[in-house]
Amino acid sequence: MYCKCYSIEDARKVFDENGESKSLVVCYNALISGYTSNSRFYEGFTLFCKMREAGVSANSVTMLGLVPLCALPVHLSLGMCLHGCCVKFGMDDQNAVANCLLTMYVKCGALDYALELFNMVPDKGLITWNAMISGCAQNGLASHVLDLYHKMELNGIDPDPVTLVGVLSSCAYLGAHKVGTKVEQRMHRSGFGSNPFLCNALINMYARCGNLAKARAVFDYMPEKSVVSWTAIIGGYGMHGHGEIAVQLFDEMISAGIRPDRTVFVSVLAACSHAGLTDKGLEYFAAMKMHYRLQPGPEHYSVWWIFWAGPANSRKQRRSLNLCRGFGGVLKVRAMMRKQKLRKEAGYSYTEYKGRVHLFFAGDRTHPQTEEIYRMLDELENSVKDLSEIHKHDQERRKEELLSGMGIHSEKLAIAFGLLNTTPGTEIVVMKNLRICENCHLFIKLVSKIVDRQFVVRDATRFHHVRNGTCSCKDYW
Repeated sequence: MYCKCYSIEDARKVFDENGESKSLVVCYNALISGYTSNSRFYEGFTLFCKMREAGVSANSVTMLGLVPLCALPVHLSLGMCLHGCCVKFGMDDQNAVANCLLTMYVKCGALDYALELFNMVPDKGLITWNAMISGCAQNGLASHVLDLYHKMELNGIDPDPVTLVGVLSSCAYLGAHKVGTKVEQRMHRSGFGSNPFLCNALINMYARCGNLAKARAVFDYMPEKSVVSWTAIIGGYGMHGHGEIAVQLFDEMISAGIRPDRTVFVSVLAACSHAGLTDKGLEYFAAMKMHYRLQPGPEHYSVWWIFWAGPANSRKQRRSLNLCRGFGGVLKVRAMMRKQKLRKEAGYSYTEYKGRVHLFFAGDRTHPQTEEIYRMLDELENSVKDLSEIHKHDQERRKEELLSGMGIHSEKLAIAFGLLNTTPGTEIVVMKNLRICENCHLFIKLVSKIVDRQFVVRDATRFHHVRNGTCSCKDYW
């Protein structure tokens, strides 16, 4: 009772004053659970050690109270020791204990150990599948999530909203539009169509998969919209280059009495940055701290750093840079950029064709249609050679790429593949994990005019809708 009322000191006093408590596992378990629920890491483990010294045998309830204390990477070694205890005491085959250990590994970021344990669980229930799916989703292993979801369906396990939120977030990350659409159909069949968490995930998924109209339809259908809902739709319009609509939605949110948080400010600032709405963005940046008492972080400063570093006139550059200086943001952004540079990943692009995802890396020559793809790319480059600027830039880029061993950028290969395999007039959608470079952006714009096609390219920051030689980003990205 004392533990549940957050009076852990009173609970410990009762335990110490009762002589019989020190010989009863149920008393130890109650106090250990109390320490866990009150986030008292050290006291919980100290009591467990005293329990073992007193010769009191632990049971599954003991472990279910202790393991959740190991929720950070720094606690992984202790969590693994507890896992060893579970094996020693013969508890590791109990589903409740296995699920608890699985969640511990996921929270500590030890996905390899989590997957190994997951594969060893003989009878996987919904909680087991959810723990693994959510863990992979939270750690960016989106393709693993979709594989797990498919296996879960094959095993006859019906998903719940927790499952589907993880799957939808992974569809958004991968741009897996068809899978996301099937998940929405599953939602409605299962009676989850009005679940606010799933609706928010749907808005994000459709927006990031390029279907902004569907994202807006889901948003408009929601009877009650939280700040998360507004963030999803504002971010959706922003990444598609519709900064004016994003700003309008943000103002509507304020008028509806929804207090903005730091995350929605990232979305609306990014929308202003993508659309070149400098003055409006500066206004929001100032209001964030002065009116809403929210301290800007590196994620907010980086939005304006990207805008300043991209195509902009000198007046806007000076204003954006001065803003960052005023809030001490330059040092924060530079530190963040240095940190990200250390973790820079290889560039890749992919496009979906006839239900299959075709993946390309820079200079990739592993695709079955490699010869045709490079032949198409050469033809495209020859088609724009009369435009001296792009031709000159492409020749320089080719030299740089060959000298550095990078090869041709992946988005060009994906575009060439799409043109090879689709009929005239078909929209070609390409997903890229990094920011598209200036040369490739210009190349795609010119190719769209020559072949009379619309290209939709999602890079690390936004969508580029390219048609007839122009891009929706207006060269702000």
